[in-house]
Amino acid sequence: MKLYYSPGACSLSPHIVLHEAGLAYTPVLASTKSHKLQDGTDFYTINPLGYVPVLELDDGTRLREGPAIVQYLADLAPQKNLAPAHGTLARYRLQEWLNFIATEVHKGFAPLFTPGTPEDFKPVVRERLLARLQWVDGQLAGKSYLMGEQFSVADAYLFTVTGWPQYVGLDVSGLTHIAAFRERVAARPAVQAALKAEGLIK
Repeated sequence: MKLYYSPGACSLSPHIVLHEAGLAYTPVLASTKSHKLQDGTDFYTINPLGYVPVLELDDGTRLREGPAIVQYLADLAPQKNLAPAHGTLARYRLQEWLNFIATEVHKGFAPLFTPGTPEDFKPVVRERLLARLQWVDGQLAGKSYLMGEQFSVADAYLFTVTGWPQYVGLDVSGLTHIAAFRERVAARPAVQAALKAEGLIK
């Protein structure tokens, strides 16, 4: 398998899951600025939408969208318990979290990263985003992870997007449960390995 990624982008989530699952893969750096691979290949020929992550299977099939990719990877290594079994309510709870993180948090950051967003609009974006993160913070009270005491692929995704506030001027200093969650997740060996693989830590 190949994972097309960009350091610190949302592709960090499946990168973490690959390490958690213990699956063999080849990382392929795809610049989100130039949309080129290191060998000069136009990334749009890999993903016409131009963004990461993309998971390429050994037969050449490509899977897009982080929430789909992480569930696929979790199902390749069921013994790791990174996602509840199909057909269970717990699996739908996981999908509930993945959808919420994707649409309410991840996409909430988009205007703050997009050049040309009017400056007078950004405070509104930050206020809405902070409200969503405050809700997540409350949901983490008394729990190690989003689903309870078991780390799941949703935690890899939440860890990834909650690393972004520092880059967009969003003050999350009051979100103590998220801060504790981030410390807990960052300490996991697989997360350390993914962060190192992306050059985000030494």
